[in-house]
Amino acid sequence: MSGGSYYVPASSKWPILACLALGGMMLGTGMLLVYGASGMPIMMAGLVGVLLVMALWFRDVVLESRKGLYDEQMDRSFRWGMGWFIFSEVMFFAAFFGALFYIRIFALPWLDGEGAKGVAALLWPDFTASWPLLEPPGTDVQGPSSTLSPWHLPLVNTLILVGSSITLTVAHEGLKEGQRRVVKNWLGLTVLLGLCFIAIQGIEYREAYLHYGITLDAGIYGATFFLLTGFHGAHVIIGTLILAVMLVRVLRGHFAPDDQFGFEAAAWYWHFVDVVWIGLFLFVYVF
Repeated sequence: MSGGSYYVPASSKWPILACLALGGMMLGTGMLLVYGASGMPIMMAGLVGVLLVMALWFRDVVLESRKGLYDEQMDRSFRWGMGWFIFSEVMFFAAFFGALFYIRIFALPWLDGEGAKGVAALLWPDFTASWPLLEPPGTDVQGPSSTLSPWHLPLVNTLILVGSSITLTVAHEGLKEGQRRVVKNWLGLTVLLGLCFIAIQGIEYREAYLHYGITLDAGIYGATFFLLTGFHGAHVIIGTLILAVMLVRVLRGHFAPDDQFGFEAAAWYWHFVDVVWIGLFLFVYVF
């Protein structure tokens, strides 16, 4: 091939092992939902398998990169792969935001007698549409007693995530310029901010459950609240773990100004998570 070699990875056992681990985790999850606790061991074994395969697979990728096996073609492949992965995550959260907007803009007004499908108001003639929905129409569902103020813990977490994007950008620029001390300090601060966000969200969840009655059983408001913030929190945990791995790699002397896509991909993911939180803060907490 003109202009350089074309790297073809060696045959690998990781894809098939990843499929088996994912299949086991999904089987266990299904059993957990249908049969109860009997599915927990299978689900946990599958989860451990997925994490182990990911760790070992990524280890092999790092070793191949450190050996100089990758060229511009592989760099483009990695960039396109990460780009499509983030696009899939955009669609993932778009579905949840879409459900939230559908409920607020269409479903609740219909139940209140508005619009072309206002006949739905016959189901609960005394229902009055409002958001946040503190009084669900069905008497068998108990809504939350109140909602969390956006200007306390949610605002603190917003400032933390916005600040973490800034610190990560400083670290990334330091890496591009070969200033490794800058990278270590600012990336370490970013990981710390991620941990702070996770801890504060845990405190927020405790308050929601104990003091505000916001639970998964608290009608559509509780369900959408935990659906959106819970999946985002899981992404923050994953992102913090990824950045921690990047920090370990930096401390071991990995990456160079012209060879640092692993770090760059982690930064893309973290900035995406931060942008999603801005949407959550506005449409889950404020409006």
